[in-house]
Amino acid sequence: DALDVRLAAPPRDGEANAELCRFLCEVVGARKRDVELLRGAASRDKSVKIVGVSAAAVSAALRARFAADA
Repeated sequence: DALDVRLAAPPRDGEANAELCRFLCEVVGARKRDVELLRGAASRDKSVKIVGVSAAAVSAALRARFAADA
């Protein structure tokens, strides 16, 4: 599955990567150590692993978050 995310953090010095991981932790309720950037540190396309949270739970949490922001 894929998800497009736009961040306000600039893509320098890993700031955008850190912001993506922070955002995912907040939305799905994961601990910082459970969110890992697997691929794409210097790319627009990234793969992230979230330990202890199913793909369905991540999808539901993101849908709820974006519905609340709309």
